[in-house]
Amino acid sequence: MSFNHKAAYALYKNVKSCNNNGCYDANGNKVEVDMNAINAWVDPEAYKVSREMEYPPIQDQLDDIYHNGIDGWKATIKAIKDKYPKGT
Repeated sequence: MSFNHKAAYALYKNVKSCNNNGCYDANGNKVEVDMNAINAWVDPEAYKVSREMEYPPIQDQLDDIYHNGIDGWKATIKAIKDKYPKGT
């Protein structure tokens, strides 16, 4: 498992940079981080990537609207939004 830089920045506001040797503040001082917390952190915006990968291409969405109307399109999109709710 690689080091989760995004988790370090989210959990430790004083962390300004990270590399293979650790995390550092704005003055270059090493910041001690809890690796259990880093590894347990879940990105609260991960749902966006999941949704984006599952949404049909825009051409298919337009075709869906043409054939099934706005309500049919909304049902398709809602199923994806329900599958990947915000903050999970």
